[in-house]
Amino acid sequence: QVQLVESGGGLVQAGASLRLSCAYSRSIFSAYAMAWYRQAPGKQREWVARIATDGGTNYTDSVKGRFTISRDNAKNIVYLQMNSLKFEDTAIYYCNGFPGVATINGLDYWGQGTQVTIFA
Repeated sequence: QVQLVESGGGLVQAGASLRLSCAYSRSIFSAYAMAWYRQAPGKQREWVARIATDGGTNYTDSVKGRFTISRDNAKNIVYLQMNSLKFEDTAIYYCNGFPGVATINGLDYWGQGTQVTIFA
């Protein structure tokens, strides 16, 4: 059974920090890289950060130096520490596999996401 449960979002002022968490299915994702994605209003979903099973990480340019992805394989949780948040970070944040996302009956599966809203 596919499980992706994101949490930790909120409404914060620019410059603040948030820590997102994502609980995932061990049986499905434990052998794969995981990633955080986000979708801002009126925009397509984009990849933000990824972490390999060996802990190697990559980030999209706009979050480098501000966001940190990590994973706890024992707890089946992937985290996204977000510091120095900017207005343009406002989006719904999702986690999923990387580069391939979970599918059910051939359709991409996404969790409910967690809303991050930044105000000036």
